[in-house]
Amino acid sequence: MINPVLYATTALLWGTTWLPITLHFGVVAPPVSLAYRLWIAAGVLMLWCVVRGDNLSYPKHAHFRFAQLGLFLFSLNYLLLYLGQVELTSGLIAVIFSMLSVLNTINSALFLGRAIEARMVGAALLGVSGLALVFADDLRHLGWSQLASVGLALAGTYSASVGNIMSARSQTLGLPVLQANAWGMAYGAIFMTLFSAATGLSFNFEMTLRYVGALLYLAVFGSIIGFGCYLTLIGRIGAARAGYVSVMFPLVALTLSTWFEDYRWTPTAVLGTVLVLAGNLIVLMPRRTREVPAASASGGGT
Repeated sequence: MINPVLYATTALLWGTTWLPITLHFGVVAPPVSLAYRLWIAAGVLMLWCVVRGDNLSYPKHAHFRFAQLGLFLFSLNYLLLYLGQVELTSGLIAVIFSMLSVLNTINSALFLGRAIEARMVGAALLGVSGLALVFADDLRHLGWSQLASVGLALAGTYSASVGNIMSARSQTLGLPVLQANAWGMAYGAIFMTLFSAATGLSFNFEMTLRYVGALLYLAVFGSIIGFGCYLTLIGRIGAARAGYVSVMFPLVALTLSTWFEDYRWTPTAVLGTVLVLAGNLIVLMPRRTREVPAASASGGGT
């Protein structure tokens, strides 16, 4: 029962981060806002580990893995997606990022030796196709001048997938999700701070309820709880199946937009949603296991 709860929690939390992210565009440069977000998340997680008495001391090889998580999963992917969003609508970004489900399936096979399940490929194709229908208007207006931004967004999505695989590998090596996230976000914050300084960005701050509220929501719910649930889910059901949540959270965002921004659903968008939900059912269906004949079962291992 815990897997559907982790899955739904991730989809709901990340589906509600679209609006707070847009609130960050303006006074403070997005990479600087991301650095602030990661510093807050890392600090809260480390404090929580101290309160719980969890170990935060790890050898160098573990810190190398934490730094990889910080680079690929917590900083580089966001940076590339932010840069891509300069020229692309949020709908196009959602369609591109939904490719995470496909990339996780491929990378799980390449780097973890996991077999590619036909039903997972089918579910991923259903999901991506469904989102393409939901955001069909955005896709129609995609021009040649935006292809570079598409490339950046795809690179950001691939970076996220690499981070997913690294998290799965770290968990198989016995590194706890909580401590790995705490250190990973700390390294991500360092990377984003260094990038911001190297590119001459100003470390200013917008002392408004809107900006501070969005920053805290993204740090606590988007990063701490959202990534905690998602990466735990990867450890339990694998990166390929967990990656399908990237298809679900844009639909959560659109549902909120229906309530608060008067978003109008078209027949095409409804059909796309049906395809996404169909893929979702395939992902959450339990795997079939073959029954082992009694004679074989008692035939003995060593």
